[in-house]
Amino acid sequence: MLNFVGLSLAVLISAVGAATIERVEYDYYKYHPMPEITNWMDQNVKDYPDVVSIITYGKTYEDRNIKLLKIGVNTGEKKKAIWMDCGIHAREWIAPAFCQYFVRQILQAYKTDPKMEEMMKNLDFYVTPVLNIDGYIYSWKDNTTRLWRKNRSPGPGNCTCYGTDLNRNFNANWGTVGISFNCCSEIYCGSKPTSEPEAQAVTDFLESRKNDFLCFLTIHSYGQLLLVPYGHPNVAAPNYNELMDVGLAAAEAIKKVHGMNYTVGTSPDVLYANSGSSRDWARMQGIPLTYTFELRDKGQYGFKLPEEQIQPTCEEAYSGALHIITYAHDKTFNGAVATAAATLWAMVLAAGVTSTTLM
Repeated sequence: MLNFVGLSLAVLISAVGAATIERVEYDYYKYHPMPEITNWMDQNVKDYPDVVSIITYGKTYEDRNIKLLKIGVNTGEKKKAIWMDCGIHAREWIAPAFCQYFVRQILQAYKTDPKMEEMMKNLDFYVTPVLNIDGYIYSWKDNTTRLWRKNRSPGPGNCTCYGTDLNRNFNANWGTVGISFNCCSEIYCGSKPTSEPEAQAVTDFLESRKNDFLCFLTIHSYGQLLLVPYGHPNVAAPNYNELMDVGLAAAEAIKKVHGMNYTVGTSPDVLYANSGSSRDWARMQGIPLTYTFELRDKGQYGFKLPEEQIQPTCEEAYSGALHIITYAHDKTFNGAVATAAATLWAMVLAAGVTSTTLM
């Protein structure tokens, strides 16, 4: 008996030690500069070679590779897909932190949770941790650049300002509302739709596979919102009611984790009208479930969300994203929508997340 206890204690100490080493190697509850995120992507391929690969699908203005992680079980067949991108706006550091957390969680869950295992067999997840790489790197330069939003392409003609708002540059009611043609503006929409290589890269990648994608999630901050198409007040999504129902259920799943309220609606209804967003463009391509997540907070810290809020923010957003993804999966592969089941599973998994992520 004493030997058994001693052995159990040794195993426990070993497990704690391994968890500590893992945590030291990569801390998901701090903000990481781009080189560390790039190394983290490479490490995931090494750690999970059976389900993770890297795809380079474009170049930034400053000639950096735009990469995503493709995550899923290789079944040898064409699969349906989920899109997630983070960091389209450089200063929204919590967004790339969430993408990294999301990847970590689904990779851990698929080996232990039957539902995630099923989804990894039926779906491929395409996750871009940082889309606006040039802008993100610039936002890390010093305190004067921390709140940089746009990419880093030079303005047209005699304009001395830099950058286009990538989330006004997609070919979705481009240049109509909630934009500026002043190249020095933070919401400068560019000289034409997809004038920016980052927006063009997303467009090219998704257009060639648009019939495969069930869901498009683009992660931003701040405001605690789930935004559905469209940003133009005079345009309605054909499945608006479905988008709202699923979004409201996702917001409920989010609230169950840490009690945070997320508002659901179109951008004109709950925020402001805009055009040229990636979310709207994705919906116009026929991807049925497209959402913008605006993570914490509601303005107290804004874009400078403290690192101690990374963990709870990611935990709750993970629960909301899982609800939407599970709904999309079950609607496609079960032949009928089980919203209650999707909500329950997201809540159960989120409960498990909050109790295990300190490992």
